[in-house]
Amino acid sequence: MSTRVKICGLKAEAHLDAAIEAGADLVGFVLFAKSPRNVSLQQAAALVARARERGDVQTVTLLVDPDDDLVDRVVATVKPDLLQLHGHETPERAEAIRKRSGLPVMKAVPVAKPAEVAAAFAYLEPGGGADLLLFDAKPPERPDALPGGNGLAFDWHILDGARRRTPFALAGGLTPENVAQAIDLTGAAIVDVSSGVESRPGEKDADLIRRFLRAAKAAKEA
Repeated sequence: MSTRVKICGLKAEAHLDAAIEAGADLVGFVLFAKSPRNVSLQQAAALVARARERGDVQTVTLLVDPDDDLVDRVVATVKPDLLQLHGHETPERAEAIRKRSGLPVMKAVPVAKPAEVAAAFAYLEPGGGADLLLFDAKPPERPDALPGGNGLAFDWHILDGARRRTPFALAGGLTPENVAQAIDLTGAAIVDVSSGVESRPGEKDADLIRRFLRAAKAAKEA
């Protein structure tokens, strides 16, 4: 079975359509004001509705340390299939969000060392709040750094232990040129790309989206 592909940070209908037509399995919409990929609740709702009309694809809303009010508004207005938590949510907070929303949760965890990968499995314990882990590169150490979408990769070898424990998603510096290698090396069940299919921050490129999907779907896990 080929690896599933998530195209994240979509803002325009044309790029959403390109992703779906090229075979994306998941499409993601960012609700985080500091991101160049940020969309409003109303924009996200319209894109989710369009995605459902155009194909069999899972819709994902990316949130960063959301409060209960935002969670409630996302559920009521956007109606995604899945929530992606990309902030500093603890397992306890992730569990509270999962219960409140009634939606599956993908928890993004920035990693640079094997010990950080091992620690992430606390989110998959009973009450840990996550249905799936997304391993991502750590953001740059500067005050204005975004929690994700920075185009940074990490040493994929640190995931060797994870692949024997559970299916997981992989993000961080993925591009059409390296995604096949990433899949071969890590065995990721899902690859998640945002900046790697952009012409500039926040601006998707339909050709890069198509190239990424071709490369990912053609890859074979080692």
